[in-house]
Amino acid sequence: MALTGAMSAGISGLKAHMDALNVVGNNVANVNTQGYKPGRVTFMESIYSTQSAGSAGTATVGGTNPRQTGYGVGIGTIDLDMSSQSLDSTGRGMDCAIQGDGFFLVGDKTHDIDSMDALKGLTLTRVGNFEFRDGYLTDGQGNVVYGFITRSNGDDPGTTPGDKPSTDLVPIRLPMKSTDPNSKGDAVYVGVDDQTGANVYPDNDPAATVDGFVDLENISIDKNGKITGTNKDTGDPVVVGYIALGSVENLNGVLHTEGPYYTAGDAAGDIRVGTPGNSVTGNLRNDKITDGNNVVDPDSALAEGSGATLMTGFLEASGTDLATEFANMIIYQRGYQANTRIVTVTDTMLEELVNMKR
Repeated sequence: MALTGAMSAGISGLKAHMDALNVVGNNVANVNTQGYKPGRVTFMESIYSTQSAGSAGTATVGGTNPRQTGYGVGIGTIDLDMSSQSLDSTGRGMDCAIQGDGFFLVGDKTHDIDSMDALKGLTLTRVGNFEFRDGYLTDGQGNVVYGFITRSNGDDPGTTPGDKPSTDLVPIRLPMKSTDPNSKGDAVYVGVDDQTGANVYPDNDPAATVDGFVDLENISIDKNGKITGTNKDTGDPVVVGYIALGSVENLNGVLHTEGPYYTAGDAAGDIRVGTPGNSVTGNLRNDKITDGNNVVDPDSALAEGSGATLMTGFLEASGTDLATEFANMIIYQRGYQANTRIVTVTDTMLEELVNMKR
């Protein structure tokens, strides 16, 4: 490997420690970023040059051990600390933090969950700064939140949507309201078909026209993800639906995309979907979750509930520990300095070698 090998090893050390310092810098920069998951670096030895593979002993002589020279160091892994963090109080009733494992599922309004690939096409996030926009529950970036909406009560068309949730994973949106009263003179609340998005009218008394979404006030979310409010027009309580939580088999296998968002790549495994606590029970559309031509075992696709709960009025704090980051920064800085010495010393030795010709 000669002197150039020492130079290469030193340069690899510079690159590896610079990458590690970049991770530390990003962690420190996001010390106040809600939901931030800090990175953690591990180093890995680089490839080796083998001068001798070693030999076994014989009846007359002992064996020899392998002789190998390394070519430096590289980054082994950059993992994310996906553990639950402390909570920041916001005092806002629509802010939600997850206590336990799991992610909120967000996407666009038209994403149909008809396969495992489609389910994994949703975006994962731990930041639950929610609000209703244009009738849909969205996060701070305008992504639609997925969950289980309540069906309209067909037994009594003059009542508000019932408390029984659908078992289909769909974008959460407010129920529609009708401009025409039913035969009793009561307001008619129109549900939404979970598959097509079309309006669903109460049995035996369909409304003639639909006039936007129900106007709600005093909207709140409980620890089980249940969204409730009060109808401004009638004062009736309305249960909108339940927020879904998704979990993956390998937390460190999720791919960080941008901001507080992740995708469930191949390394993450399948997504299991449920609700905080056990507020929605049943086999949550397992008959329609397929993987290619094979029906996926419901236990590997959709669960009956989640062990996690929600804390409203809070957002998850950053996972950055400044004491740890500053300690790592000093360690990586010293490692970088040591590798610069290897490079400078090797350069001096090469210069001496060149000067031998004079």
